Amino acid sequence: MDKKRTQDTFPQLSQEKILKIMNMVKNKELSIEGALDLAQKEMCTEVEGAKSTLQMDLQDSVPGLQFNFSIYKYRRYRWQKRILQIDFNTNTIFNIEKGTLKKQFPFSQVKSCEDGEGKHFNIAFHGRPDYVLETVSFEDKRKILQLMGKIVQSGSYGRPAESYFGRPTVFDVIHEGLLDLQEDGLASVKWVTYLVQLREGELSLHCIGHSGEDKNVATVANTIHLSGGNVRVYKGNECSTFTVQTKEHNYLFRIPFSVQNKMAEDVSKLQNEWVSLIGKYCQLWKNCSRAEEGFDEDGSEDEYEELVSLNERTEEALSLTVGSVAAVENKSSAPQSTSSTSPSSTQPPTVRAGIPLPPAFPLPFSHSPALKRTKAFHWDVVPQDKIQRSIWASCDYHKRKLDVSRLYDQFQMQDVLVSSGNETSVNRGIMLNKKIAHNFNIFLKSFHIKPSQLKEKLYILHEENGGLTDEQLAALRRYLPTPKDMEMYQSFKGSPSELHVVDQFMLEMCKIPHLGQRLDLLLTIRELPVCMGDLDPLISQKIRACKQLQVSQSFVAVLEYLLAIGNYLNEKAGREKAKGFRLSSLTKLSLLRGKERTITLLHALVEQIFLHEPDLAKFPQELTEFEAVPGASIKGLSAEVDVLKKELENVIQCRRLIKPKTIKATTRDSQFCKELKDLIQKYEGNLSQLSKRCDEMKKLYSDTLVKFAEPQEQDSQELFGWIAFFIGEFKKASAHFMS
Repeated sequence: MDKKRTQDTFPQLSQEKILKIMNMVKNKELSIEGALDLAQKEMCTEVEGAKSTLQMDLQDSVPGLQFNFSIYKYRRYRWQKRILQIDFNTNTIFNIEKGTLKKQFPFSQVKSCEDGEGKHFNIAFHGRPDYVLETVSFEDKRKILQLMGKIVQSGSYGRPAESYFGRPTVFDVIHEGLLDLQEDGLASVKWVTYLVQLREGELSLHCIGHSGEDKNVATVANTIHLSGGNVRVYKGNECSTFTVQTKEHNYLFRIPFSVQNKMAEDVSKLQNEWVSLIGKYCQLWKNCSRAEEGFDEDGSEDEYEELVSLNERTEEALSLTVGSVAAVENKSSAPQSTSSTSPSSTQPPTVRAGIPLPPAFPLPFSHSPALKRTKAFHWDVVPQDKIQRSIWASCDYHKRKLDVSRLYDQFQMQDVLVSSGNETSVNRGIMLNKKIAHNFNIFLKSFHIKPSQLKEKLYILHEENGGLTDEQLAALRRYLPTPKDMEMYQSFKGSPSELHVVDQFMLEMCKIPHLGQRLDLLLTIRELPVCMGDLDPLISQKIRACKQLQVSQSFVAVLEYLLAIGNYLNEKAGREKAKGFRLSSLTKLSLLRGKERTITLLHALVEQIFLHEPDLAKFPQELTEFEAVPGASIKGLSAEVDVLKKELENVIQCRRLIKPKTIKATTRDSQFCKELKDLIQKYEGNLSQLSKRCDEMKKLYSDTLVKFAEPQEQDSQELFGWIAFFIGEFKKASAHFMS
């Protein structure tokens, strides 16, 4: 045995792990080489774990920690390019397309994340369809699976209750041991030995190597997440096997022969132990998953309007109650011959199931029966710590004249009687996998290129010069041969002409070095200028929008009018005055209706402005960038630029990879690398300018958030949408008032 190798390996492990490995050798469960391999795997796992822990610890110390990945999302039989952003600042996963936040998922909605074939992986959500995704590189896939594993493990959506009361934590190893895992082979079944560790939320597999073979394998652990609630385990036909079944895969495990030969009578016991423990935690997470199905935190404007209506009905009931109490107090000095009022007569109206009763309004100490009350405007009040640096610090709404008698007439509480009744309200001889071969064959029918011409086509950068189309490159990328395919075709010794056209193409693809990187390079080098061209006007529009908000005095004056009106109504409703309100309140003006149902708070605002300062009604002319509902988000655009930088860096690395290493490079190779170098230099300059514009956009938006006392994490797509909606509704109300 190599003493130096042993000394370099074992001292970096804990004494406990060293003893465990040595006992495995002593009990003949592992060979000496296998023990050394296991020690290296354990060491790599500890290093990776330390890196992950450090990375996750940064979440608490580095604000806005985000990870952006270029991915392909499978939808409607097509792979669509997207950006997957994992944001630990907001604990949210975003699906971004051309700067627009298409979908967002709180970490609490993540059910599980499962590895797939090649660069594919699957994210399962609570109450939403699964995401089938593909990364552009194996390194990106490794990082995503690592981050998603941390999200699932963290139990941010609520781990089983037992976990918090003396149960092992998610990271504690509950049970571990060596198991063989069956893998598909060419002519026979292959069994690969793994160190399998069961934790409360996962089953992790650390590859030791192929049984009886010296073969280099990946050091990254494969993980089966149990926390999705969709994993099953059952015994196999033999006493030494059992199967773990997930949504995408079946994992067939076997007690290794080295263990069977040593303790034949205990093989069944070992099988039962694994099945029992895995089954226990599968069921635990399944119960937890069922309990959380249907959970939905989303609210709607309909719910807000219903809440406003409930508040109004409650206020009316309280108003009647106050009147009744006052009347009783006035009569208390007179002799009473009638029975006391029933307690039920002073209770607020019953709320139907499923809708929470709004907070009760505190009763004043004394009330006059003639007290004038108005409906309240339920706006979003700015926190006190945001006031000082915002427009609200110098805001003086008292200087805005109001026709309060008109406002009172429009929004006074009506004396209505509470009703006591119910109210309505191919494949002959094909070597490739049958399913993949069928789909690949369909593609090849429209791919009018011979297998022998494929490599030559990959040296042409642009389609107009005779290169492949973007669709053809994307399709070839989808059918890249897997390592198993490579092994199968490289073992073929016959003539290619004897093969089916599907196998001929796959055989040719297996011969092209770095095929995946070449396809990615060609796709990226074509997409980069298009993406930069798409992003530049969107970033410029956001810059103009922020500048307009910074300089518009009329818009600030309109907000002051709304603050004055809101404070008047809330004061009359027995509520406190506010120093400022969130811009989200602009979408709620039409939801507060007056005594006449056709009159809303928006109509009242327009009327007051036209009565006292009609020129302010022209404020939309200062905010022309908000005429249409904004699509792209500053958060999304920043992620797009970040991913473009990564993609250009990948192109540079790919160029180094495929660059000829010898002086005797062919003219074709030299020309290709020269053209690629020129394009890279051009794109680096363009991307540098775009990045500067992006930084300017983010700075302006941050200043805008401070000005309007909005939180720094507020998304621009939502904020600008509120303003655009308000402007559109204001114009409609103004036109209605003028007519």
